[in-house]
Amino acid sequence: MEKIFVSDDILLLASKYIEEKVVGQTSFDDCMHIAAATIYKADMLASWNFKHIVNVYRIRGYNSINIRLNYTPLEIRSPKEITEYED
Repeated sequence: MEKIFVSDDILLLASKYIEEKVVGQTSFDDCMHIAAATIYKADMLASWNFKHIVNVYRIRGYNSINIRLNYTPLEIRSPKEITEYED
């Protein structure tokens, strides 16, 4: 586990997601979560938030901004997609 801190870069990237209308202003906390995972180069972000995070249109929006700003695209999945079950 790694402790991370909210930096100016995270705040700027989260604000960019809002500015470009990937989601609305009320989803700023979600945007900070995604921006932090992007900037800290997380392998993947898992979330149950299907409205603002795990949504194909939102994921495309976040990643189009990430790519344009020279960040790596972020894998965003639901926990169900990454959990292995034994038969």
